Amino acid sequence: MIVEKDRVVSIDYTLKDDGGNLIDSSEGSEPLVYLHGNGNIIPGLEKRLEGKKAGDRVSCVIEPAEGYGEKDESLIFKVGKAEFEGATVEPGMQFEAQSEHGSQLVTVVAVENDEVTIDANHPLAGETLHFDVNVVDVREATAEELAHGHVHGGCSCGCDDEDCDCGDEECGCGEGGCGCGCGD
Repeated sequence: MIVEKDRVVSIDYTLKDDGGNLIDSSEGSEPLVYLHGNGNIIPGLEKRLEGKKAGDRVSCVIEPAEGYGEKDESLIFKVGKAEFEGATVEPGMQFEAQSEHGSQLVTVVAVENDEVTIDANHPLAGETLHFDVNVVDVREATAEELAHGHVHGGCSCGCDDEDCDCGDEECGCGEGGCGCGCGD
């Protein structure tokens, strides 16, 4: 079975920056499982995986335009330190902020007196990404996965057992449903 729109794809991957520094990897954990063609991974990688099958390996370089976009300087701005409600704020810290587009991750760039400079760009915006990917599996998506636009695998702890009750509160086990937070 080949990778194409609305199929569930499992991949092992390693992601590095231009300098060869490791950014992320699935090594030592479960493969990344996503619903292809539904915006669940960056467009450039999705494009490179199209038509591949289990066992295929892909090494590719994804430019910012097909990754997390170019860095947008208008998303770097100053806010009053009081906005952080007394929390200790230091460069490099990340916070979840509410905007007109919903919640988004912001990174503290600088703290000067009563002003905090934050960056609302994705942390990998402007970065050229180097992927080494192994396609582990490709399968048909279920009707529920297609309706929700993402993969459901039962328990989100990775055991793939819809009746799992591993006791991990972050897992969502024992609460019923898919454990993905979509409410189903």
